[in-house]
Amino acid sequence: MSLDTPEQLSPTGAPGAVALYDTTLRDGTQREGLTLSCDDKLRIARTLDAFGLSFIEGGWPGSNPKDAEFFERAKDVEFKTAALAAFGATRRAGIAPEDDPSLQALVASETPVCTIFGKSWKLHVEILRVSFDENLRMVEESVAFLRRHGRRVVYDAEHFFDGWRDDASYAVETLRAAQRGGAEVLVLCDTNGGSLPWQIEAAVAQVKAAVPAPLGIHAHDDAGLAVANSLAAVRAGARHVQGTINGYGERCGNANLCSIAPDLELKMGLSCLPKGALRELYELAHFVAEVANLAPNEHQAYAGRSAFAHKGGVHVSAMRRNSASYQHVDPALVGNEARVVVSELSGKSNLLSRAEELGLSISEGGEKEVLEKIKEAEARGFAFEVAAGSVALMLQRKTPGHKSPFELLDYKVMVTQRGDGQTYSEATVKIAVHGQVVHTAAEGNGPVSALDAALRKALLPIHPAVAGIHLVDYKVRILDGDNATRATTRVLVDSTDGHKTWTTVGASANIIEASWHALADGIEYGLVYQGRPEAQPPVEALLSAAAQERP
Repeated sequence: MSLDTPEQLSPTGAPGAVALYDTTLRDGTQREGLTLSCDDKLRIARTLDAFGLSFIEGGWPGSNPKDAEFFERAKDVEFKTAALAAFGATRRAGIAPEDDPSLQALVASETPVCTIFGKSWKLHVEILRVSFDENLRMVEESVAFLRRHGRRVVYDAEHFFDGWRDDASYAVETLRAAQRGGAEVLVLCDTNGGSLPWQIEAAVAQVKAAVPAPLGIHAHDDAGLAVANSLAAVRAGARHVQGTINGYGERCGNANLCSIAPDLELKMGLSCLPKGALRELYELAHFVAEVANLAPNEHQAYAGRSAFAHKGGVHVSAMRRNSASYQHVDPALVGNEARVVVSELSGKSNLLSRAEELGLSISEGGEKEVLEKIKEAEARGFAFEVAAGSVALMLQRKTPGHKSPFELLDYKVMVTQRGDGQTYSEATVKIAVHGQVVHTAAEGNGPVSALDAALRKALLPIHPAVAGIHLVDYKVRILDGDNATRATTRVLVDSTDGHKTWTTVGASANIIEASWHALADGIEYGLVYQGRPEAQPPVEALLSAAAQERP
């Protein structure tokens, strides 16, 4: 097979196919605050392979022990779709390739692909204190050395576009040196991330005319244009795109493959993944964020939870008639879903849509009453767009024949200091449950803890399911700090039954009252919506199963 065949550049083998090269495990880990263990890297690598990427760059084996361990352990992993790549640099000046430790480490990694970077910008050649001719020899000889050892070679032309603007002729000569050495693809790197899409497109087009070899793009996001620059390069003829999941990377990040993949397939009509793989995009993005111990960017295109969330009343009204009115693609194509967010900006359509999602048939005019209540409450500090549990209860209470599982009659909280100097809280609650009045008291390590304990104590004999409902997060926000201790306080409570999690809200100038509203709604929601779906298997298992099921 010749080095420039589409089959070698992409597993799909389709005409015009684009190979996606993932460097999350190397470039992505250069993000500030992101660290992956060797086990983490192996988990992610297996999942990326199941997703159907063309290349997975595992790290730089010559730079640190962790990456060396990864490649040693990866020898026992069977990659079904992706080709595993090890990353390194061209040989050092003045020594032969076979004597260079970095190149020796690449060979020892035993990966089918080796990716090496070299200098394209004269400024960096001068910084290395080597001649321009020696730099060309370093590139050619390093690629040729790896090819002699049977490796496919991806050549990353570092700082290519800066070098192109400085001296286009020399930048092209570095590519020709890599081509003479036998590189499979020449990747043009916007390492500083400062190029503009039209600059990228023009340069790639001219390079394509000057160098008859497969071209790729590696873009950084320092100007917020990494995805746009990658697509511009593809328009000009590049058929190999490097990036990371969720755009992780040094400084402002790398080109985000979670945007690039659907853009290529859904917008540009170019295949880059096995058929049906795009439906696992949402799960993949969240899985990698979870393993990296980073909060997912829920507002990122395609793969964010808010990517298809609709809040404006006019928008939702139109969406109820035609979903294409405010969605550029069907969210199911990327494994996401449309959601209706309820807030003071909502209209009746938002609430009707939310009621339909919950399977509720509310009384005539009930949605108008709930909407008015929401707007009035948000004016007092409530925030319902993040408290879907509270909204669900407000709608539930408007269904014919609804009976709440309990009704608060009164409560009292005391904070006391014992003789030993320790403080404790005691709460009493009086509630009505199925026509009975229950009056209980309990202690806690704080007033909210005591209220929670007292309410559970009162409910448990009649609603034993309350034992399975747990508070998992408690957030407090002061809304008008200028009022000091009289400020309105918003409280958000996250609760779970072990299978699903919901959020409820309360707001008041009295933090205990705000906490009670959020806490009581959280427990009531758990009692009203007692559906316990089976726990989902790990994401990597889902992706692996999906890969096996694809036609």
